[in-house]
Amino acid sequence: MKLRVLGCSGGIGGEDSRTSSFLVDDDVLIDCGTGVGDLSFDELRRISHVFVSHSHLDHIAAIPLLVDSIGEICQHTVTIYAPPETLHILRAHVFNWLVWPDFTAIPDRRFSYLRLQPVQIGETLRLGKRAFTALPVLHTVPGAAWLLDSGKAQLIYSGDTTYSPELIAAINACQSLRYLIVETAFPEEMRAMAIAARHLCPGMLETMLSELTVSPEVYVSHLKPGMSDRIMEQIDALNMRLRPIRLMRKQVFDF
Repeated sequence: MKLRVLGCSGGIGGEDSRTSSFLVDDDVLIDCGTGVGDLSFDELRRISHVFVSHSHLDHIAAIPLLVDSIGEICQHTVTIYAPPETLHILRAHVFNWLVWPDFTAIPDRRFSYLRLQPVQIGETLRLGKRAFTALPVLHTVPGAAWLLDSGKAQLIYSGDTTYSPELIAAINACQSLRYLIVETAFPEEMRAMAIAARHLCPGMLETMLSELTVSPEVYVSHLKPGMSDRIMEQIDALNMRLRPIRLMRKQVFDF
């Protein structure tokens, strides 16, 4: 499997500030933030599957535009995989004919450009030899981290989460884990905000990583614009067994 980082910022503002979106091989997206807009039309038309971590706008912003752009031309269904609560939010608040057309009914319900497939936490979906498993997280809305398994190695993308013993246990169960992409949205001086918004700050990331028994390469995502250098300075100053690296747009992971 090959994962390309299209966006990993916690907001917009500048060429490298694209929100969470990752292209797997050439047909799968993990989250669908503003980074998807940098793909060419030929790249967009190959996408058939989107695994969504949760319903917040920075992770779903490009889904309506993606389906609208390729649906009529490609004549194939794009399937969104997410926990049932996330799909309910998308149906009620995005694809509701008010914010955007309901593409689950276009052209008609026998064949539509969009399909919503619920995935329970712990459930694994297989696309050929590739496996995608929803893992538990703790955020302000229901959501999931995603475990990607090529059969040779594994990668976990946390989505948005605060400290979560359930997620830590799920990570420790992945004995072939090569890469962990984990958010840290706020600097340490905004710990109260991180707790309220159910995100991580450097000290909380340190606690989380100290409880891991596996040893993946760790990459930090979802840094808030204007705070990213400060957050990474604080992370770098911590004496951790696992040394997190800042995730960068256009980075590629082959596993």
